[in-house]
Amino acid sequence: MGTLFQQIVSWYMVHITYWTVFLLMTIESTIIPFPSELVIPPAAFKAANGDMNIFLVIFFGSMGAVAGSLINYYMAKWLGNKLLMKFVNTRLAHLMMVDQSAIVKTEQYFLKNGKTSTLIGRLIPGIRHLISIPAGLANMKLRDFILYTAIGATAWNVILATLGYFFYSQKQILDKYYKELIFAILVIGAIYVLYLLYKGLKSNNGVKA
Repeated sequence: MGTLFQQIVSWYMVHITYWTVFLLMTIESTIIPFPSELVIPPAAFKAANGDMNIFLVIFFGSMGAVAGSLINYYMAKWLGNKLLMKFVNTRLAHLMMVDQSAIVKTEQYFLKNGKTSTLIGRLIPGIRHLISIPAGLANMKLRDFILYTAIGATAWNVILATLGYFFYSQKQILDKYYKELIFAILVIGAIYVLYLLYKGLKSNNGVKA
C-alpha cells in the first residue's frame, strides 16, 4: 500500500503542469471538497526546484479559483434560493460536505461583510469555496465579484506557494523522513475521506436524494 501511494505521489508530482493547477483549483472553488493545499504547495515545490515558474503557478491557480467561483456564482444565480436549498438537502450535497447550515452560515457572513466578503472569505476555511453562492443569490455585480475573488484567491495562493517554497528549503529533512511523511499523508487522507462519508451519511438522516 505504501509503495503504491508513493508511486501515486511521484506520478502526481511529475504530471503537475500549469493547466492541472488551473483545473484542480477550478474544482476546489466549486462545491466539490478538493483542498487547495494539495495543489499549490506541490507546484510551488516544483517551482523552487526550477521545473516551473512560481508566478505562473500563482497566476493559473488564481484563474482556476475565479473560474470555479464563477460556476458557483451562476449556479446560485440561476437556481435561486429555493432550488438551491432543495439541492443542498440531498445526499449528494451532503457527501460533498455541503448542507443547509453551511449555506446559511456563508450567507450570514456575506450579509455582514458585503461584497468584500468574496475577498476575505477566500482566506477562511469552510467558507472559502462557498462564498460565491450568496454572491450569486444577491446578484452581486459580476465585475466586482471577479475582482474581489481574484484578489482573495491570489492572496491565499501566495500563502500556499510560500509554504511550498519552505518545504523545498527543508529538502534534506524531507528526503530523510520521506517514508514517514508519505505514511502520515496516507493516514490523514484516509481519515479525511472517512470523515466526509460519515458527515454526509449523518446529515442525510431523513433526507432523500
